[in-house]
Amino acid sequence: MDTRSSSHSLAFEVTHRLVLSIAIPMTLGFLTTPMLGLTSTAVVGHMGDPEALAGLAIGAMLFDLILGSFNFLRASTTGLTAQAYGRRDQHEQQAVFARALISALGCGLALLCLSPLLEVAGLRLMGAEGAIAEATATYFSIRILAAPAALANYAILGFVLGRGRGGVGLLLQALINGINILLSIYLGLSLDWGVAGVAWGTLAGEVAGTLTGLFIVLGGFAKSERPAWPEVFSRHRLAELFALNRDILIRTFVLIGAFAIMTRIGTGFGAVTLAANAVLMNFFLLSGYYLDGLANAAEQITGRAVGARYRPAFDRGLKLTILWSFGLAAIVSAFFFLAGPWLISVLTTSPEVRQAAATYLPWAAVTGLTGALAFLMDGVFIGATWSADMRNRMLMSFAGYLAMLAVFVPLFGNHGLWLGMNAFLLLRGFFLVMLVKPRADQTFRAAQ
Repeated sequence: MDTRSSSHSLAFEVTHRLVLSIAIPMTLGFLTTPMLGLTSTAVVGHMGDPEALAGLAIGAMLFDLILGSFNFLRASTTGLTAQAYGRRDQHEQQAVFARALISALGCGLALLCLSPLLEVAGLRLMGAEGAIAEATATYFSIRILAAPAALANYAILGFVLGRGRGGVGLLLQALINGINILLSIYLGLSLDWGVAGVAWGTLAGEVAGTLTGLFIVLGGFAKSERPAWPEVFSRHRLAELFALNRDILIRTFVLIGAFAIMTRIGTGFGAVTLAANAVLMNFFLLSGYYLDGLANAAEQITGRAVGARYRPAFDRGLKLTILWSFGLAAIVSAFFFLAGPWLISVLTTSPEVRQAAATYLPWAAVTGLTGALAFLMDGVFIGATWSADMRNRMLMSFAGYLAMLAVFVPLFGNHGLWLGMNAFLLLRGFFLVMLVKPRADQTFRAAQ
């Protein structure tokens, strides 16, 4: 289709129903991910071994750092697909997916080749020793085998989200994490494989998700719109993709690095406090995955509006997603204040870990509210492909985070650690929202 078509012909209406048709399925889909974290923690926690639980926490954090650093594969695919969808350019949508999938598989194979070095570096980075290091190494050596499939799933999910197909996203997330959860319980508890069982469950889930996702996506492509290889590897398109991925990579690496620093500092407080923080981080992740559903709605609607060059849809989408984000964040935070003690008791049988987690519960409970704007703004900036701004504001927020840790951790210990994390979330949202109107004015004025 001619991308110079008038914005009137590409106009679309943004309603509560449209927002929720994307957000609800993805919220449900993402909910299975923290459920996976809760299950993994519970499986190892019921072994009654704080060292094994701490080792799992470090191993999971390493993969958040490694695989999470490649989240640009999903984010850039969503933004570029949504904009092509807004232009009704089916040809370019297929080209975007081809570039993303090839990039994902290449990166995954590179991680496999580098896995021995990554394992050693990760153990040193986290300061793991003894039984904790042994548990981490067991988990890492198995889960790294899933790297190509895990990154391919980023590309697949980014594509279906860019087209607003929340139901397909839900199906894939539920399949990946559902298989993971069931096998983690069976292998970890029933067969008594412990940490290794949890890792094998993850591998099986990722592979199943990749095969199913490829079947769905490729089956929906029209042969008449298939791009030629020279188009897929167009120098202009690759340069655009590289710049976008570079900025999102830096942003994501800094974000995951902030969580890694939190875990590293927590290691210095001992195995009990580290295990308690691991339990509470599941609450934070649960809040985040709820909010990610609305961030995905913002990505798709924002990207589609930019592709269609239709400002009213952008403004309306921003207003509705903000409304739903803060409403949901308040509900989630209230839930954790009320149900947190019971959830802690479910996740671990260690009396020491339970007591420590209860002490720091309020900090984890409010992360939904402090992070609501940050999650949503990430969605807006990804959809609009304002990646340089997102990168720069993340670096500013991270600098503030480090300064607060330097001040509050020596004064308040683990309380200071959680205080710094909540302040970091607030800074991210505040710095980004300040830029939305001027960037939108510039983008839509240039499109006229």
